[in-house]
Amino acid sequence: MEPAIIVHGGAVKFSGEKVGRALEGTKNAASRGYRILIQGRSAIDAVQAAICELENDPTFDAGTGSPLTSEGDIEMDAVIMDGRTLESGAVAAVKNVKNPIVLARMVMENTPHCLLVGQGANQFADEEGVPRISKEKLITEENRNKLLEFKSSYGKAVMNDFSTRDHDTVGAVAIDKDGNIAFGTSTGGITNKRPGRVGDSPLAGIGGYADNKVGGISCTGHGESITRVALAYDIISKMKYANMTIQAAADEALSEMSEKLANAENNFSAGVIGIGKDGVPVYSFKTEQMAWAWARNGKLHNGVNPGDDDVYSVEIDSDSTLIKDD
Repeated sequence: MEPAIIVHGGAVKFSGEKVGRALEGTKNAASRGYRILIQGRSAIDAVQAAICELENDPTFDAGTGSPLTSEGDIEMDAVIMDGRTLESGAVAAVKNVKNPIVLARMVMENTPHCLLVGQGANQFADEEGVPRISKEKLITEENRNKLLEFKSSYGKAVMNDFSTRDHDTVGAVAIDKDGNIAFGTSTGGITNKRPGRVGDSPLAGIGGYADNKVGGISCTGHGESITRVALAYDIISKMKYANMTIQAAADEALSEMSEKLANAENNFSAGVIGIGKDGVPVYSFKTEQMAWAWARNGKLHNGVNPGDDDVYSVEIDSDSTLIKDD
């Protein structure tokens, strides 16, 4: 199987210079994951590495740069899944961890559980020797200002209100040389969310899924809306039972999501990335923009707007060189 990886940096409208930063961030993440794949390593390794790259980039709403809760804190969610074994691991509402995706993988590999939350997730991190990081090192000035702006706009902060702009969840799907598929997703949630709120991202089957016999999906967008339609399961089901291609399944599921939630009070669009069992990366989104990048056959593709497709050649022997094709 030809190795491949696709990543996303969120289905959202990126403002100003964030467009360039989102393009660069997703490109770097896909490049890092792809180099791991062409070294012969696993899809799980590639997904973790790519998402760590995105979690460390304050451009995105995951890890460093996560949005703030109504109380000015950070609570992060992450999940990773192995399509070969169908094992998955996830954490939710975790604090003071630089890379929640690493902790999610530890849940998958070192416990009999699929999901640990809140204080229990942080206790597990301590047991595994995961270094704590202060929330001040995870909070950016941009997100402090977002929370202040939100509360100022609404006057007295209301616990049931939240920002509709923060959907730059990050995710990755990869297939390795052995045909094994993995997916991962990581997010800090949405600005002014209620403490303890968990969206779709850490829920296997909702925010993403991986099965070697079908394919892998990672979703991004408004978590409550994605949860209501079980978006990842819907796409996988269309592929599995209706024999649809991953592209057709993703396009149709997103269109149906918009129709189903047309009259919902909080109806927000979404986006998805995926790789089918044939190894071909795809993406689809119903938002104004979605940052994405994918790599296969020595080429890396990158975009954020509908119709974008910048193409780079990956220098296999280099750790950093990407040469843009004319």
